[in-house]
Amino acid sequence: MGFGKRFQTLFEIASQWPWLLLVLASLPLVLAAFWLRIYPTRRWVAMIGISVVLSVAVVFFPSLLVILGLFDGLVIAVTAIDGLLLVITTRKMLGDGLTIERTVSRTSSLGVPLDCSLTLRNHTQLRMRGDIRDDVPEYFVSEPTQHNLDLPPGLQLQLRRKLTPHRRGAFKLDRVDLKLFSPLGLWQRHINRSLHSQLNVFPDMKQLSDYALLARTDRLSLIGVRRTRRIGQDSDFERLRDYTRDDNYRHIDWRSTARRNKLTVRQFQSDQSQRLIFLLDCGRMMTNQRNGYSLLDHALNSILMMSYVALHQGDSVGMICFSDTIHAYLPPRGGASQMNRLLQAGFDQFPRMVESRYDQAFLYLNSHCKRRSLVTLTTNIVDEVNAEVVSDHLSNLTGTHLPLAVVLRDREMFDAADYPAEVLQTTNGQIATNSLDETKTYRAAAAAEMLVWREEVLSGLRHKGVLVVDAFPDELSAPMVNQYLQVKAQHLL
Repeated sequence: MGFGKRFQTLFEIASQWPWLLLVLASLPLVLAAFWLRIYPTRRWVAMIGISVVLSVAVVFFPSLLVILGLFDGLVIAVTAIDGLLLVITTRKMLGDGLTIERTVSRTSSLGVPLDCSLTLRNHTQLRMRGDIRDDVPEYFVSEPTQHNLDLPPGLQLQLRRKLTPHRRGAFKLDRVDLKLFSPLGLWQRHINRSLHSQLNVFPDMKQLSDYALLARTDRLSLIGVRRTRRIGQDSDFERLRDYTRDDNYRHIDWRSTARRNKLTVRQFQSDQSQRLIFLLDCGRMMTNQRNGYSLLDHALNSILMMSYVALHQGDSVGMICFSDTIHAYLPPRGGASQMNRLLQAGFDQFPRMVESRYDQAFLYLNSHCKRRSLVTLTTNIVDEVNAEVVSDHLSNLTGTHLPLAVVLRDREMFDAADYPAEVLQTTNGQIATNSLDETKTYRAAAAAEMLVWREEVLSGLRHKGVLVVDAFPDELSAPMVNQYLQVKAQHLL
């Protein structure tokens, strides 16, 4: 009789608070899920929602309490079994149940999409379903960002994506993140697998292949490289060789052609074994952005372009990267392998918010480079302090070396100086201006004053015997190559 009264009391409590039955029954399951680090999915929430609806109905219809109890028991049993299967599967995966291999090139180019793939093999007896996301380093864009995973037992799956780097440097891919679903889709578990890969991002080398192609077809003018007339070219004869379609017909040697009964041309040589030293400023002057890339990125691309041309001319090329200290030094050398050394020395150099020590850079140059060279300083001039320092150090090189200042323009400043004003003619015939925007007009006047000062600085450099290349960052390669070819043609070294 006491047991019957107790059961009746419990029945009345359950009828008044039916949701209490679900809470008490699912509490052990929730604690187990928290301990095993598995999480419910939308299906699990939907089943709980049905139980809540039945619990509300029990308040008005107590006779449904038995149905609610059976349903809650079924939910608890199914979710417990489903969660247990997920735990077993993931434990096998953390062992030898799942193998993952990443295939990715060790090197890539800035802004060029890179192929990357994952190969997964399921060694368990259970089907693996879920999502997988490979590691994405900073400054990279992945397409797609994640993949759906549906891998039957004993099979393998290959997933492909495109990685697009937007910054040079050395990067690491350290792991693979997986989100696995239970067989009934009621639970999910997040795990990660360590998978290490090294990825080096170099400047875009497409410009070099474009130059080589246009050089073979004599169309370098398409990228702004001018044909430079050589001084004394007729006396720089090297050898005779067979005529090719890209040769100038004026170089055909008709006497040799008649003797050999085959078109023959004269090949002329340029001055070789000359030296180029690049001083690359990595300080605060090179931190500005243009088209998503820093001034240093644009400068490095142009330096590599000029180096490529110089190495093919038989010259030696070296580089010093500096800011408040010397970051890297590459001694001048010739040959095709020097191009790879330049890439290795410059691909992980980034602009720093520090004041550049030009005195240290030029002192290092004087102590390591004694032979006369074309010394190219790539920097940006924005104030009188650094303008004076650059001018003093470059002018001191004249006589020992041939200095070349590569100064980057600020396109926003030039655009601000070009801001138009509306010209009006008054009734008495006088000319007046009506500013379209007073703020922009003052800004244009300030920009124009800065540009006038800048031109005075560059004129001063030229007056002291310093060669000057003044160009926008994204249009720098062709002017630098043209200046180098002019130096070669005029035998300035």
